[in-house]
Amino acid sequence: MAEKVFKVTADSGIHARPATQLVQTASKFDADINLEYNGKSVNLKSIMGVMSLGIPQGSEIKIVAEGSDATEAISALEETLKREGLGE
Repeated sequence: MAEKVFKVTADSGIHARPATQLVQTASKFDADINLEYNGKSVNLKSIMGVMSLGIPQGSEIKIVAEGSDATEAISALEETLKREGLGE
């Protein structure tokens, strides 16, 4: 299992376009990947799940991956968050 906490830095938080980027990245991996925010956990491979969280700027989110490629998944998602200017 691998996990990492990020701070959302994007002005508009995680809305439709960035959520799509995260879901596409997560979907490349076999690991079960969840996004945790405000006491809720959703499947990061589900666009509706991610959108349902309504994550605003300044929020702390945790990405948890479990499976054979969990560490690689966390690294790729971290890269996506930074590249898209979503979080750190």
